[in-house]
Amino acid sequence: MFPDFSLLQIAFTALLFMWAGFVRSGLGFGGAALGLPFMLFIYDQPVYWLPIIGWHLLFFSGITLRTRLHNVDWAYLKHSLLYIIPPTLVGVFGLISLPTQWIVLFIYSITLFYAFMWLFNKSIHGGSALLDRFLLVLGGYIAGTSLTGAPLMVAVYAKNVAREQLRNTLFVLWFILVSIKMSTFAVLSVDLNPLTAVVLLPVAAIGHFIGLRLHEYILHNDIMFKRVIGGMLVVVSGIGLVRGWV
Repeated sequence: MFPDFSLLQIAFTALLFMWAGFVRSGLGFGGAALGLPFMLFIYDQPVYWLPIIGWHLLFFSGITLRTRLHNVDWAYLKHSLLYIIPPTLVGVFGLISLPTQWIVLFIYSITLFYAFMWLFNKSIHGGSALLDRFLLVLGGYIAGTSLTGAPLMVAVYAKNVAREQLRNTLFVLWFILVSIKMSTFAVLSVDLNPLTAVVLLPVAAIGHFIGLRLHEYILHNDIMFKRVIGGMLVVVSGIGLVRGWV
């Protein structure tokens, strides 16, 4: 279930999944983007962590959406999926076929980019229709490779979806993308680690429900929250890149 983890590593794993659950429900995105870089310090195999993250995302998205599907921008979701799904599939196959070191370096590089954006209070904004499509395609590819493409797609969705529908629409998007990713994993005989996901579910649930309670507070203190997290991720991603090259 846990590949030769010590008790300390298991304890840190539990804390990180609690953190990922908190971020996912508190922001509406970013559980993988803000959790995976830390998880790779414990065990540097993305293909081990991503199915577990995927199970949790499917579970909590389903819970969150069970009474909110009426408040989803289905029209924009269907339109955007035309640009997101094909590169997502390409990204999933890249995750399976490319050397692990390349994938780890890619994840830390993307995370470092996000970290500097948040630390210096810079935002990724959609612009013209062409730029929006580019961000959706790039975000879809990164999501397929590492589930960390959310900030790019959120930049486009935030411009095109009403604020009151944004989080629910994003949760439907994550559910669809993760379903595709998990199905592809299953076809390619990747171990989906369902037992590990179940064992970690209670601690992730704690983070999830704390995030739901603090969602409005986080939105009203968005700049401070992202700057603190950005600073942490700059350090973590920088160390991760150095380790990956050594």
